[in-house]
Amino acid sequence: MEQRLTVRMAMWSARHPWRAMIGWLALVVVCLALGSMAGTRQADSVDYRVGEAGRAEAIAADAGILDPLMEQVVITPRPGSDTIDRAAATAAAQETAERMAGAPSVGEVGETEWAPNGQAVLVHLAMEGEDAEISEDIPALLDITADVQKAHPQVQVAQTGHFSMGQGVSESMAEDLATAERITLPLTLLILMVVFGAVVAAGVPVLLALSAIAAAMGLSQLFSHVFPSVGANNSLILLMGMAVGVDYSLLFIKRVREEKARSGGRLNQEAAVLVAAATAGRTVIVSGCAVVVSLAALFVVGDVVFSSLAVSSISVVAIVMAASLTVLPAMLVKLGRALDRPRVPLIGRIAGRSAAQDGPGRLWTTLLRPGMRRPVASLVAGLALICGLGLPALGMELSSTEVSTLPKVEAVKARDRMVEQFPSQGAAYLVVVRTDDAHRGELPDAMDGLVRAAGQDPLFGTEEKPKLETAEDGRTGSVLLHTPYALDSDKAQQTLERLRGTLVPDTVGAIPGAETAVSGDVARNADVLDSQMDALPWVIGAVLVLSLAVMFAAFRSVPIAVVSTLLNVASAAGALGLLVLVFQSDWMQNQLAYDSDGFIVSRVPLFLFVILFGLSTDYNVFMVSRIREAVQQGRSAADAVQEGIARSAGVVTGGAVVMVSVFVSFMFTNLLEMKQLGFGLCVAVLLDVVVVRILILPAAMKLLAPVLWWPSRPHFARHTGGGGTAVREAPLTASQPTR
Repeated sequence: MEQRLTVRMAMWSARHPWRAMIGWLALVVVCLALGSMAGTRQADSVDYRVGEAGRAEAIAADAGILDPLMEQVVITPRPGSDTIDRAAATAAAQETAERMAGAPSVGEVGETEWAPNGQAVLVHLAMEGEDAEISEDIPALLDITADVQKAHPQVQVAQTGHFSMGQGVSESMAEDLATAERITLPLTLLILMVVFGAVVAAGVPVLLALSAIAAAMGLSQLFSHVFPSVGANNSLILLMGMAVGVDYSLLFIKRVREEKARSGGRLNQEAAVLVAAATAGRTVIVSGCAVVVSLAALFVVGDVVFSSLAVSSISVVAIVMAASLTVLPAMLVKLGRALDRPRVPLIGRIAGRSAAQDGPGRLWTTLLRPGMRRPVASLVAGLALICGLGLPALGMELSSTEVSTLPKVEAVKARDRMVEQFPSQGAAYLVVVRTDDAHRGELPDAMDGLVRAAGQDPLFGTEEKPKLETAEDGRTGSVLLHTPYALDSDKAQQTLERLRGTLVPDTVGAIPGAETAVSGDVARNADVLDSQMDALPWVIGAVLVLSLAVMFAAFRSVPIAVVSTLLNVASAAGALGLLVLVFQSDWMQNQLAYDSDGFIVSRVPLFLFVILFGLSTDYNVFMVSRIREAVQQGRSAADAVQEGIARSAGVVTGGAVVMVSVFVSFMFTNLLEMKQLGFGLCVAVLLDVVVVRILILPAAMKLLAPVLWWPSRPHFARHTGGGGTAVREAPLTASQPTR
């Protein structure tokens, strides 16, 4: 059914190339237009609510006692000075307060606050309105802050807060995306010119990938009204779009050129495209489904970040699959012989000879020989290497503390200075309690008891007074407690444990029937991490089960499905070990431009596992498809394994090199999360191609050769395409003219 579908789609596109290409262009334009009209809905503070902290915020918001989100203008000594000009600082603070009072989205300007050491001053801005409206007004507030800085050069004036940091990070990510594009596109073109030996053939995969990325970015805006955007959507669309877009095009074009070369000119372009559709096209469908089901496992987490990025990634993969079976065949038929022009000197002749070669190349036959001749030794050596590289992953330290992982934009630097001068602005907690009508009278005394208990605890020693607030209904109250610790410090974690473990249960929690919850930055980070850790086994289980199901459905073989899944796990383990080895220490921080805080961002391992599993399954499908074709042509099981792996090695290697170039570009970003993800994917692909595909896979397939296709056996081909390639459905023959 899959072959019939792929051939029918390719046949229609091959016979109506202009309609297919114009239709594809129209689809891309429509996607972009719909996205532009719909706009992007950014995730707001409500969308990010998780666990107990999210419940506390929801209770407080329902009762009308949730404090508004704040922005702060922090005034410190000018760079290079340790002493503030108090007169200039006072004047700057006064001007800031006066001008911000009438600024859009500013509900109230708080009293000016001097630091305990007298070397900084803070102006608090309470924001009002919807998050999206405030975000739109932030540039105007930043302009006011910049004007105050110009008027008072004797001090340093900067703005920080949830919205200004978000603005700065968004601008930084846009610059990172542009940098990734500048690195990826020319490098990908160069690699493909080496692979194909022709300029036009190299440009087709890049053009297809870029059109799919553009369409996916438009759809991502549309989907954001259901799954809000989290800022990194376009970056992930670029990463996934270039990776699978080039991979699938490379597979398809290589097969077209191979069939034409091996037929000795008996197949015309249209017939070769349809032979490729019946073989490589089916592989694209299976591979794409494997990637999609892996990414779909992210929905299990139930987190806005994972769900949003999963939708964006799935959309670009689905669009690439559609393009590979519609517009790509049309382009190849229309280009005809022009596909192989202009030839790249020397490389073009080598690529041509490689395509015309009937049988696996000598290079890959040589590389695969150890695994085929000594399968047990190769299997043990390969697994030992992967396991050794994966060992550091056992000591992985995860953290969801986002501030320390953000790019050092001006608003983030301003926050660092603010926390240094105003320790109470660091870790603060919002304790919320809701009682029933029968016990509302106990609420005030219980809240006072919590304040007294915190005041007697050394962990909560701070000059900042707690803030108590009771809702109009008298049933809900909140206590804001300050601590002098950094968000990611051990002391901050101890305060959370003390608060949730004893202080709250012994005071406000002792009211019969009361519902209590603790929020705040430290509590929120802990709940996010706990949520991800709770979901981790379910995500891994879902990925494993779905991948097994896809591989079994595609090849009707239990051994192939199991081996493919286990090899993907091995690649992921090795990549995670190297990730820990590099980013939890500082020995590579100068080379990779990061400051090691001794942890891995908590979202990275999940993303890495899911994306890697999908992309690695791509390569498994490529190789096993060629092995099955060799079996269908009558090869013995052992010979089919060697020939199938060797024949697909060029495509796998070319695709891997392109993927590595894409992933490397993300290591130059300023966001630690993307840097870690890019590094992890890069080393994972290298391990997958160099160790797994050369040592482990051939050895495992050779050892399992007698039962490789259990419980079924591949059917022998009824007829062949050009050069003897097994094709069960190839409606066009060499004698049919190209339309």
